[in-house]
Amino acid sequence: QTKQESEEAKISIRNARREGIDEVKKAVKDGLAEDIGKDVENDLQKIHDKFIKKVDDLFAAKEKEILTV
Repeated sequence: QTKQESEEAKISIRNARREGIDEVKKAVKDGLAEDIGKDVENDLQKIHDKFIKKVDDLFAAKEKEILTV
């Protein structure tokens, strides 16, 4: 069950990143500078990686807790 919850959390994080990138691409199409768009995409990717790692760490800790009880 914890594995399923962590996968659902990762999917939500990925969806949020995809929506953010879509918004940035739309803004670039509407006149935002491309280099600013790329910087924002890179920032989104860093935030994504940070939270995916956090979910993985929490899952590993919870799994260890469950297996030791």
